[in-house]
Amino acid sequence: MPGKTTTTERVLFYTGKSHKIGEVHEGAAQMDWMAQERERGITITSAATTCFWRDHRINIIDTPGHVDFTAEVERSLRVLDGGVIILDGSQGVEPQSETVFRQAQKYNVPLIFFVNKLDKIGGDFYMSLNSVHEKLAKHAVAVQLPVGLENEFSSVVDLIERKAYRFEGNLGSTVVEAEIPEDMKEKVEEYRSVLVEKIAESDDFLIEKYLNGEEITADELKMGMRKLVIQAKIYPVFCGASLSNIGIQKLLDGVVEYLPSPKDKPETQGYNHTTGEKMSLPHDENGPFAALAFKVQTDPYVGRLTYIRVYSGKVSAGSYVYNSTKEKKERIGRILLMHANHREEIREIKAGEIGAVVGVEATTGDTLCSEDFPIVLESISFSEPVIGLVLEPKSKADRDKMSVAIKKFLEEDPTLKIKTDEETGQGVLYGMGELHLEIIVDRMKREFNVEVNTGKPQVAYRETIRKAVDVEGKYIRQSGGRGQYGHVVVKVEPLERGKGVEFVDKIVGGTIPKEYIPAVEKGVMEAVECGVLAGYPLVDLRVTLYDGSFHEVDSSEMAFKMAAIEAMRDAQRNADSYLIEPIMKIEVVTPDEFMGDVIGNLSSKRGKIEGTEQRGNARVITCTAPLAEMFGYATELRGLTQGRASFTMEPSHYEEVPAGIAAEIIKLSGKLP
Repeated sequence: MPGKTTTTERVLFYTGKSHKIGEVHEGAAQMDWMAQERERGITITSAATTCFWRDHRINIIDTPGHVDFTAEVERSLRVLDGGVIILDGSQGVEPQSETVFRQAQKYNVPLIFFVNKLDKIGGDFYMSLNSVHEKLAKHAVAVQLPVGLENEFSSVVDLIERKAYRFEGNLGSTVVEAEIPEDMKEKVEEYRSVLVEKIAESDDFLIEKYLNGEEITADELKMGMRKLVIQAKIYPVFCGASLSNIGIQKLLDGVVEYLPSPKDKPETQGYNHTTGEKMSLPHDENGPFAALAFKVQTDPYVGRLTYIRVYSGKVSAGSYVYNSTKEKKERIGRILLMHANHREEIREIKAGEIGAVVGVEATTGDTLCSEDFPIVLESISFSEPVIGLVLEPKSKADRDKMSVAIKKFLEEDPTLKIKTDEETGQGVLYGMGELHLEIIVDRMKREFNVEVNTGKPQVAYRETIRKAVDVEGKYIRQSGGRGQYGHVVVKVEPLERGKGVEFVDKIVGGTIPKEYIPAVEKGVMEAVECGVLAGYPLVDLRVTLYDGSFHEVDSSEMAFKMAAIEAMRDAQRNADSYLIEPIMKIEVVTPDEFMGDVIGNLSSKRGKIEGTEQRGNARVITCTAPLAEMFGYATELRGLTQGRASFTMEPSHYEEVPAGIAAEIIKLSGKLP
């Protein structure tokens, strides 16, 4: 992995936040505080901290790299003003880096790249820079070059200042200016001219100087670079080796010089929760208070923590705020500044800051604001889970504890879903991958003392429709006294893949009174939870309510909800329903001699090979394959390649299940006779 936590540990040491460096491989990293993180040497939950560099306050969130925990990256990018993407210098851009880059673009987050691990065998800055150009951004530009490679990597050259820097003394904490080696001077000028040309485009004054052949000063270059980075028009690329303590201080300089402060960002946009009108929010601590809740965590000492990013205004402990998403007042009991899992109590939190509050019931994506400024900020969207695990408590006592644990986990993690099988009473917990679910089961045991039996992992299949149909649903009951009457006419049509379920109200002339429309929508949403083929949720369709009728006395919300459910069942039976399955994007890195075996094996799993490329002395195979075929692949790959290959896998999209396999799934579900 690229070394995000190792780099963060150095940042905390050089900024004086900590007095010793905690190493990931020794299980002593401060930012990896969970037992599961320390045992596995990976980051599972994002950890927040604050430090100071050159009189600037920096809020840091160290996020996981493993794709099963992508929600942690998503929510962090939503609230950060800038980011550093760390690459493994021997691997270049890996699939996780692509995912993070796309997430950052979605929220328009300016980025810096840091090519790490250049001291390792195969470390190659120029290969990594090319892979950024090919896979992520043509506008990435080197601002540093490494002096020496692999075990001879010793220092970095700053292209803007035309100076080399070594990192000496206790754990590299003394930065020493050095001469640029003679054999590098030509290369430095070549890369510097590319950099200067790109920066000159940022400003009329600079372009004029450039075209007139005048020297642009280092300060002018930094000013131009900052302007472009903030607009996400350029991505500076730094280099170093965190484990060898090379390059971190210069990376911190880059963060301060190029990434935006909250005041550099455009006004935050939202809408008025009562009128629906657009609202803008200045980044001003004297403005109206508004913050976004982006993470919920259960702390064993203080209970439920809600992490917030404040966009405007300030708030003190003990004051009341308005949750505009849930439309209710909440009281902030305490405010904490977090350093991983250590807490520092503070009196107030201001615009631009990140902290945790105790006492509120806000969930991920909720807006907290002043009651007289009821803004709703853009929420956070998460991927749907693709894999399920049957959970059975071992005893009755475990059953009660399990439901408490799952409630807490669902609050913390928006990519987890639980579904209870009506017939067996078993719970099926859905998540982003096998590791994700394994960690949850492990946490259940350690944190809540719950013993569970787990079944085999299950694929989160979905159902959808092929053609549009118009159907009506009636719910009419007459059993003495007041009856029930609900009647709806809807059009159900397919949407493109990934669009979810849309409900459109096109009732005109009051054929169905307004107060019953939400009940119809509720019925539709309940009906799509369980498809008619094999009981999987329905997706990618639009339901348009355009007609119906009501009875002055007998109509009720319940009757209209039942009529909608009836209509949806009818629609599924007539709209040519079919099953779709999650397709995974897979990247396998293998020594050359095993490439044929690996490709053959992937093809036998309904895999579609998309390409192969050379990376160092290994081959990289990219392909897509159904999740259903990929269980246990890690063991298979080890066997095929004598343990020398590795792979990464992330959800890509959904595709139709082949007819023969679909028939088998439907038969096993017991839905059809």
